[in-house]
Amino acid sequence: MTDLTAHQTATALGPFTVLVAGDVVYAAGFTDSVEQLARLADAEPGSVAVSADDHSALAAVRKYFDGDLSAIDEVTTKERPGFAPFRTAARQALREIPAGTTATYTQLAAAAGNPRAIRAAGSACATNPTALFVPCHRVVRTDGTLGGFLYGLDIKQALLDHEAKCA
Repeated sequence: MTDLTAHQTATALGPFTVLVAGDVVYAAGFTDSVEQLARLADAEPGSVAVSADDHSALAAVRKYFDGDLSAIDEVTTKERPGFAPFRTAARQALREIPAGTTATYTQLAAAAGNPRAIRAAGSACATNPTALFVPCHRVVRTDGTLGGFLYGLDIKQALLDHEAKCA
């Protein structure tokens, strides 16, 4: 595993932390828990350095919250190796959902190449290590309800509201 460094910024929704190697984000989320993100990145929590320095991924997050929704699109993410091809395809499809819109888990499954893999699409969202940059918050249930989100439904709804306002 690559040596990772944690960087953090404050947002309107609370702390946002990234685990990075260079310019590549391996884990990110609305938490100040380096341990939680290290587990998502399949890294040993004690091996992650913590830095008070700013990072380009955090600058993109701040731009996003300032209304530049596309700022997060250019951030490079990397998944831990060994994931099934469908999960990788689903995470790539997540990045194709435009800000200000939503897709259903059914639509995500189809976009990832297997329309019957609705539960697997939900699993790809639930285990997404790079929240916000891989926008799993844009996926909802067929009936329009939110479904789930690792960092809570309040944050998911706030992200959707922010994007609807700024799109």
